[in-house]
Amino acid sequence: MCTLEKNGNIFILTLTGNNDHLLNPTLLNSIKSTLHRVRQEATTSSALITTAHGKFFCNGYDIDWAQSITDRIILMDDLLRSVVSDLISLPMPTIAAVTGHASAAGYILALSHDYVLMRSDRGFLYMSELDIDHVLPAWFIAVVDAKVSNAAARRKIVMQAEKVTAKEAVKLGIVDSAHDSPEETVKAAVILAVDLVERGWNGHVYAENRKKFLSHVIRAVEDTTERKIESKL
Repeated sequence: MCTLEKNGNIFILTLTGNNDHLLNPTLLNSIKSTLHRVRQEATTSSALITTAHGKFFCNGYDIDWAQSITDRIILMDDLLRSVVSDLISLPMPTIAAVTGHASAAGYILALSHDYVLMRSDRGFLYMSELDIDHVLPAWFIAVVDAKVSNAAARRKIVMQAEKVTAKEAVKLGIVDSAHDSPEETVKAAVILAVDLVERGWNGHVYAENRKKFLSHVIRAVEDTTERKIESKL
C-alpha cells in the first residue's frame, strides 16, 4: 500500500507495508489511486515526490504472487504500464527519492520520474532479469534509453545486470544526486520540489511537453505486440 502527504503544493507518496514493496495488483492499484488523487488535488504549480519506508524502495514484481501464471504476469505488467503512463501525464514535476534498493520493475518505477535522488549509505539499482534468465520487456528498454544517456551506463544496466550504488549512479548519469541517509534523500527531494514549484510552471503545459519529449516511451508502453508474439512461440 501507499500513503499520501500534502505539504503546500508538494505531494509525498510513500510506499508502505511489506519491506520489499513488491509490485502486485494491490500495491499497483494503490499507487494508481493515489496518483489519481494527486491529479485531482493539484494546483497550477505542484510537485510529486515518491519514496518508501524500509530497506527497499521497490524490489520489482511480486513473483511469488504471480507463480509463473501468465495471466497474473500480464496483469502486473499492464498495471505498471498504466502507472508509468500516469506519471508521464501527471501535470507536475516528479521526483523519486530512492531510499533503498530498487530492482527490476522497481528500477523502472524510479526511472519513470523526472528526477531520481538516491541514498548513498546503503542500497543499489539492479536490473536483475539477466541473472534470473528473464528477457527484459521492450518497454523497459525504452524507459532506460530515455532516462540514461550514457551508453556505458546502459550496458551496465541491461547487459551486465550490475548492482549500481548511488555514487556510481551519479557518475554514470543514472541518478541526479546521492545523499548520506534516507532522511537526507527525502530532505533533498523536498528542497528540489520547492525550487520546482517556485518556478510557477503551468502543470498541464509541463505534462504536454513531457509527453512530447517521451513520446517514444509512451508508444513502447502502449505497444503489447511483443507479448502477443511471445504467446505464439
